[in-house]
Amino acid sequence: MVLIPHAIRRSSYTVPLVAAVGLVSFSAAADIERPPINYTTAPVDNCVSRLERRIESGQTRLAFEEPFGYLPSLLRELEIAPSSQMLVFSKTSFQRQRISPEKPRAVYFNDEAYVGYCQRGNVVEVTAVDPQLGAVFYTLEQKAADRPRFVRQNDSCLICHASSANQGFPGHLVRSVYADADGQPVLSLGSHRINQCSPLSERWGGWYVTGASGKQAHLGNLIVNEERQPDRIDNTAGLNVTDLSRRFATSKYLSPHSDIVTLMVFEHQTEMQNLIARANFLAKLALYEEADLNKAMGRPLGQRSESTTRRLKNAAEPLVQYMLFSGESPLTEAVHGSSAFAAEFEQRGPRDGQGRSLRALDLQRRLFKHPCSYLIYSPAFNDLPEPVKDVVWRRLWDVLVGEDSSKEFIHLTSEDRRAIREILSATHPALPAFWKSN
Repeated sequence: MVLIPHAIRRSSYTVPLVAAVGLVSFSAAADIERPPINYTTAPVDNCVSRLERRIESGQTRLAFEEPFGYLPSLLRELEIAPSSQMLVFSKTSFQRQRISPEKPRAVYFNDEAYVGYCQRGNVVEVTAVDPQLGAVFYTLEQKAADRPRFVRQNDSCLICHASSANQGFPGHLVRSVYADADGQPVLSLGSHRINQCSPLSERWGGWYVTGASGKQAHLGNLIVNEERQPDRIDNTAGLNVTDLSRRFATSKYLSPHSDIVTLMVFEHQTEMQNLIARANFLAKLALYEEADLNKAMGRPLGQRSESTTRRLKNAAEPLVQYMLFSGESPLTEAVHGSSAFAAEFEQRGPRDGQGRSLRALDLQRRLFKHPCSYLIYSPAFNDLPEPVKDVVWRRLWDVLVGEDSSKEFIHLTSEDRRAIREILSATHPALPAFWKSN
């Protein structure tokens, strides 16, 4: 999902962002086009490719419904709830000419896909989470057809999504910017890369936000009318907004909401998926290069070197820390959503015998009641190369039984650790043998 500006505003003229990051992007992304990744040429197997096959076989038909085109039908087929809608009014998509505070872009998501929609847009933008390839980008033309086709987008999306911002690997980018009355990001005021560790005061610039955050400041619903220092911008009027109808025609969207809880879950999920994909790519590269070296040196192909062991640990550790919400920005007041998203999200489970779930929201002190990512159940996590997945499971065990109480995990109480361990033991279908035996 393109969530980073493609154009940088400089007083009265515009400079393409390609000029700023293009060289970095392509040099950083070069490795993904060679074995063992082969990003562009490798077979894809994700929710969009499976939907394509159902359409081609005649098993499924996408309905074109005015005024939204394929959007409602596509969301149904991908099992994405309209309550996941988020609205971004900054011009931070390749359809930026169709985005403004009066016509925000809508983004919808579930665990495996993201869908971007602009009013009267030429295409619907879709990102699928592929277990082997990470983020895979598509467009679907908004034109009625018997068998509409998804077009995979590589270079145009990888310019940003496989740039140095994602360490050269394809992934998601979520930005908070200061947008003017036309939706143009005023980057002279700065911008923020957003995930669960970002303070609320930096989040949601250029996005509409509905729901309550109490006295906790954020940048949602803010339109900058003049350039001034960010610490001098007063966004009191943008806080605790529940009705957006005075700002734009909400009737032209599937939902009138851009829920604060939806946004917080989205920000956790996108970075978590980036880290899973990064661990996947780094592990594949390490194991592939080790196999080549073993062959060249006449050693057994499966011989594990100290260097590869270290590379696997380095790939796993950021994933483990983020999965357990190390560095999460705390809430100082309760947060309340405005839509059905929170209830629908929590219902999806799975649950242990006590009714506990990693999808249970807290929203008083932090995002989740049990701070371990629900994406530990995802196909992308389960399909990680076994050597790096084994490192992740062993690190999780060390933390959750209290053998690792380092500062990165000091936020986890003994009750947190026990509850997460018990929930996973009862609900995860692919626990390693050592976890079960212990």
